[in-house]
Amino acid sequence: MAPSTLRPLSLLINIDHIATLRNARNGRIPDIVEAAHTCLKGGADGVVCHLREDRRHIRDEDVRRLRHEIRTKLDLEMAATPEIIRIALRTKPDLVTLVPERRYELTTEGGLDVARQLRKMKQVVARFHDHGIPVSLFVDPEHRQLDASRSTGAEWVELHTGDYADATTARRRETEYRRLRSAAVYARTIGLGVNAGHGLNYTNVQRLAALPAIGEMSIGYAIIVRALSVGLETAVREMVSVVQRSRTARG
Repeated sequence: MAPSTLRPLSLLINIDHIATLRNARNGRIPDIVEAAHTCLKGGADGVVCHLREDRRHIRDEDVRRLRHEIRTKLDLEMAATPEIIRIALRTKPDLVTLVPERRYELTTEGGLDVARQLRKMKQVVARFHDHGIPVSLFVDPEHRQLDASRSTGAEWVELHTGDYADATTARRRETEYRRLRSAAVYARTIGLGVNAGHGLNYTNVQRLAALPAIGEMSIGYAIIVRALSVGLETAVREMVSVVQRSRTARG
C-alpha cells in the first residue's frame, strides 16, 4: 500500500500522569488544561483523560475544564458505573472509552470482557448514543471480544497493547504483535474503527503505527517521562514524528 493511500493516524496524549504530579502536593500546578494545550501545540490530535472512581489523578473539575477548552478531540476513559456515566453525559466528550477498573490496580490491567457483559454494554452504549456521544471499548486483541464489541453498537475498539509492550523476549513480542495485527484487520473488516494503547513508547510504537488498520493511538506515560528531559511540547513532537515516519515508511 502506497503512503498516499494510508488512512491518517491520529495521536492522542493521555494526560493522567500530569494530574498525578499535581495531586502530589494537592495544588493547582501543573495545570491540566495548560498541559493539554501544550500537547496540542506539539502536534497531538487530542487528549485522553481517565476519570476513575477514586479520582486518583483526573478530577471532575478537570473534565469540565478540558471539555470547555479543548476544541480538537477529548476522549474520556471511564468505567461504566452510574456516577461516571452521569458525568460523561453532562460533559459530552467527543468519545468515551469504556475500560475495566479495579480499585487497587496501578493502571488499567487488561481489556473489558465485553462478551460476558454484552447485555449491560449494549445498554450503556445505547445510552451514550441517545446523547450523541460515540463509544469505544477497550478490549484485548481477541476476535470473540471484537465480535461482542460490534454487537453492542459501539463505533470503536481500543486494542489493549499491554502484553505486546511488556513482552520481554523477541518471540513473545512477535506473537503479541501478530495478535494485534490480526485483531486490527478483523475489527476493520466487521466495521469497527481501531484505536490502540497501553504501555506504548517511542520504540515499540513503530511497528503498530505502520499497521494501516489502526486509526488512532493513545500514549501517555512514555511521553510524560520524556518530557522531564526535553519538555512536554518537544516530547509530543518527537512522538508525533515517530508515528508519522513509521506510518509512511511502510510504503
